[in-house]
Amino acid sequence: MPIDRRDPAGRTQSRGRCHLYVLPVVVEDLLKLGFSRDPLARLQQLHPRWYEQFDLDRAFTLETESVPDARRLELRFRREFAAHNAPRPLTMREDAGGAREWYRGAYDSLAAASHALEGEGFTRHAPLRTWLRTALEARADLLFDWTSLLGVDDRETPRPGGLRATPAQTAVRDALGAFDALDIDLAPWLPEAVLRWHRASR
Repeated sequence: MPIDRRDPAGRTQSRGRCHLYVLPVVVEDLLKLGFSRDPLARLQQLHPRWYEQFDLDRAFTLETESVPDARRLELRFRREFAAHNAPRPLTMREDAGGAREWYRGAYDSLAAASHALEGEGFTRHAPLRTWLRTALEARADLLFDWTSLLGVDDRETPRPGGLRATPAQTAVRDALGAFDALDIDLAPWLPEAVLRWHRASR
């Protein structure tokens, strides 16, 4: 689905709930720290196949009542974990921003700090997979119209594994892959031809 790669928390009003997020990378002891009103959109901004790049069973957020609250937490942790600061992985989108908020070897300490903040009244969403599944399901009704960008020629030429896929095929394959990764049934949400193409393209 089309996304705005800028961080939503950076361009919205201060009122309304926000999330401080901690997103560990799969395999490496590396994580992304930041804040956003929409953690799902933020993950989509960072990588088109975010559900394969990040460990969703270890990822978590702390929900705050406002953007300034989340920003204060982020600044606090940026100071506390400055020694753990690390370069942005080359696999992540450069235009997603937040290149300075990557940390190595800080997950356990951040998780412990988040538990302490939960005791102070913050809502902790962990594992983040559960929250993301609910958020993704809420947007599933957009899929039928959006996948119409997959033309007839694209639908008739599945590209297993994405090999030699067209840009439209790649975009749709990446988006639908998130539903598969989070065990959301796509059958109710897709045109039958697109569903057949998707199943043949995996």
